[in-house]
Amino acid sequence: MLRASDRVETYYEYARELIEMGEAYTCDLPAEEFSERKREGEPSPNRDKDPETVRAEFEAMIDGEYASGEMVLRIKTDMQHKNPALRDWVAFRMIDTPHPREAAADYRCWPMLDFQSGIDDHLTGITHIIRGIDLQDSAKRQQFVYDYFDWEYPEVLHWGHVQIDAYDIDISTSTIKELIDAGDLDGWDDPRAPTLQSIRRRGIRGEAVVESMIGLGMSTTDVDLAMSSIYANNRDIVDDEANRYFLVRDGQQVPVVGDEKPAAGTPPLHPNHEDRGTREIPVDDAVLVEPADLPDEGERIWLKGYGCVRYEDEAFVATGDDIDAVREEGVEVIHWVPADETVSVKMRTPEGDVLGEAEPAVAETAVDEVIQFERIGFVRVDNHAGDESVVYYTHD
Repeated sequence: MLRASDRVETYYEYARELIEMGEAYTCDLPAEEFSERKREGEPSPNRDKDPETVRAEFEAMIDGEYASGEMVLRIKTDMQHKNPALRDWVAFRMIDTPHPREAAADYRCWPMLDFQSGIDDHLTGITHIIRGIDLQDSAKRQQFVYDYFDWEYPEVLHWGHVQIDAYDIDISTSTIKELIDAGDLDGWDDPRAPTLQSIRRRGIRGEAVVESMIGLGMSTTDVDLAMSSIYANNRDIVDDEANRYFLVRDGQQVPVVGDEKPAAGTPPLHPNHEDRGTREIPVDDAVLVEPADLPDEGERIWLKGYGCVRYEDEAFVATGDDIDAVREEGVEVIHWVPADETVSVKMRTPEGDVLGEAEPAVAETAVDEVIQFERIGFVRVDNHAGDESVVYYTHD
């Protein structure tokens, strides 16, 4: 991995070469004045400095002798170019704030992205570049530098702005940063944020995103990327590896009675992998179920991995019926957890946090493991702290 902050001296060397060639100059015009001149196609009075003077002033920039805004290094282009954005663009500027990395904290003269990435692309042998349509001027700026050095410029493909549904927040770094600073988001990996950090923390694999992006094809117009496409690709990846567990939200406690009552439930860890075995969930006197799953008085229901019960007098009475009650008679299957031994779970979702109670085995799952809460969806295990487990909702 390349870090621009580790390569500043390399950028300085190429800037010095351009200065010696007479293709770069130091400029102390205020930004507003240069912008006005640029619009009129009028060059800066600094443009005709001799290379020796430019070199001395650039070395002073490197030595930190100028404050932010006092001096920049510009690349000579064409002050009559039909696109004003390309006229004598800034390659280096002064930054007063020290870099957060200790190894780069002493630098004050920093390259702009178009200069830095252009140099790096050449030195690393980049042959093709894919950029957003909003950066189409970058190639045109960098072409001047490549021509001065007699380098061959990579082939560039531009992609339209990608809009992603399922989020109430614009895909804008400035907007997201403002929300983080205001405390409306917990960070760049908040599940409500439309960021790669966020979907990674939710347990969505990079290949699922790549596959969906490839499916969009190349277009210079704005395109819509449906999260449902990413979810479908990710589901294909994680479904086979994700073990199954139960989570009950807003659990309602129901006693379990009857002579046919099993001592424990033994649902499989994965319905398609018998070799993984089962989870044993002891049941003493009661279970928790979601209120919407409660049957009408007198109706039967199948507690998955446990057995058939009838709802009578606000209790589940074990009936001893076999699985044919489900297969042939249409008895509904629901999930559940034991009332006396559960794990509290905070499930972080794009719509907000959801609290629930999970079966005891969830506390033994590994951090970063993707599991499925049956009838709810896939989640990534984030951490276990005390009596609570925190998971990030992936998708259904």
